[in-house]
Amino acid sequence: MSAKILVVEDEEKLARFVELELIHEGYEVRTEGSGRAALAEALAGSYDLILLDIMLPELNGLEVLRRLKKEKDTPVILLTARDAVMDKVSGLDAGAVDYVTKPFAIEELLARIRVALKLHPRQDGNVQGVQTTSEGMLVWGPLTMDIPRHRVTMNGHEIPLTNREFLMLRTLLENMDIVLSRDTLLEKVCGYEYAGETNVIDVYIRYLRSKIDDVFDVHMIRTVRGVGYVINKWEA
Repeated sequence: MSAKILVVEDEEKLARFVELELIHEGYEVRTEGSGRAALAEALAGSYDLILLDIMLPELNGLEVLRRLKKEKDTPVILLTARDAVMDKVSGLDAGAVDYVTKPFAIEELLARIRVALKLHPRQDGNVQGVQTTSEGMLVWGPLTMDIPRHRVTMNGHEIPLTNREFLMLRTLLENMDIVLSRDTLLEKVCGYEYAGETNVIDVYIRYLRSKIDDVFDVHMIRTVRGVGYVINKWEA
């Protein structure tokens, strides 16, 4: 099944150009030209990725992103003006997975789309031993991860997680029984352009354990010495 992409761009010629290029690459594409229409479509539809311009009529792209992230976890790539540094920062803080500055080469945009789709695949059905509900929840024993609402609970008690902690836990759950190396986790959680040390992964694992394992007396995240980390199937 081809990936579905929502293109939100009010410049008609640019929107049409991007749409044709994406269709040529095999994607299923829909375009919207205003913020309000885009938000309604993003919430109602099921998209693998959204290309979102920041400067939009009716509702700007950053506000669309903020409202969308309250309901869904669809990956978003921002289209920004070259000098809008604060827009880029605000967008990434609000949950965008990447940004592309205008004017851009279509080859760069296509490459970033491929990376975003690879790092944030849409999950359907059962995910390697984790029960997946039709509402977009991952269930591991007493723990429930509500992906659309960005909420994690254990036996009904909410666990406050940062964006990266949430993504780390989601990545491990979606790869149940598969040991993920620090490099793999770093790429999936921090992005392919991250230039820091891989020990940041150990820090996030420690945070997750302090909020889940220590509080609820479970042994959820297991260390495989010299390899990485894994979550095994729930055993009552």
